[in-house]
Amino acid sequence: MDLAIVIVNYNTRDQLQNCLRSVEASRGISLDTCVVDNCSTDGTTGMVQAEFPHVHLIASRMNGGYAYANNLGLRRILSMQPLPRYTLLLNPDTVLAESALAEMAAFLESHPEAGIAGPKLVMADGKLDLACRRSFPTPEYSMGHVLGLTRLFPKHKRFGRYNLTFLDENLVTEVDSVVGAFMMMRTTALCQAGLLDESFFMYGEDLDLALRIKRNGWKVYYNPAVQVLHYKRASSQQSARAKYEFWRAAYIFYQKHYARATPLPVHGLVVGGLAIKGGRKLLREMMRPLPPAPNWSELIA
Repeated sequence: MDLAIVIVNYNTRDQLQNCLRSVEASRGISLDTCVVDNCSTDGTTGMVQAEFPHVHLIASRMNGGYAYANNLGLRRILSMQPLPRYTLLLNPDTVLAESALAEMAAFLESHPEAGIAGPKLVMADGKLDLACRRSFPTPEYSMGHVLGLTRLFPKHKRFGRYNLTFLDENLVTEVDSVVGAFMMMRTTALCQAGLLDESFFMYGEDLDLALRIKRNGWKVYYNPAVQVLHYKRASSQQSARAKYEFWRAAYIFYQKHYARATPLPVHGLVVGGLAIKGGRKLLREMMRPLPPAPNWSELIA
């Protein structure tokens, strides 16, 4: 098996249908596809069973979030014998060209130092999905982004670091992270780093996994030679829950990876800014200490 795919779905039946059709049309690569449904109410499970009987379907009994659902699929993949060479996290709001998966796997094959690779994600309006190539949200880069400096000076090498907007979007680049909408990993690298951290409900878990994979000595690449259509959902971007989870994820990521090394005055600015952005609900959560995170690599040993 060349590639195993996990697609997490929550009430996106029609988009998932189009995504699976494009996956099914893929050429030049052997695939195993798993759909994890996060308690949808739109008939997704029936559609998958009827139209894609060869796809492995996991119907979660609870909506535990994006990381939780992906881990259900990843545990299945990591129990395979032999393991697939590559593992892909794929969102249901993507549509693939028939050669996309084979070309991305070939890219990883030709870059043995790469633990992760992602394509050029293009939205329905033809614009680049800026999340498809990113720097880690350090306190410096995040504050520049929140203050609007990224938008005002997108070509500046410091202020444009958040989404690497100063780089040519058609240039193969080593980056900190690609986005979980299409994150192809060398399965060996995934085994070393472990599962997604379920402290994140949505947002941030892909950055966290990329950071753990890089800390194990692997590189992450953006490969614009492969282009994937990404119908990014405007509804989730506007929902109050999504906005809260975005800032909650930022807080968890900061506490997990940067808080201990951040000078106290900067720490105060970061935490205060996150409290303002996240509102009362996040402030209440910030008043409580974060529980110790499990060692996700030990969970798959």
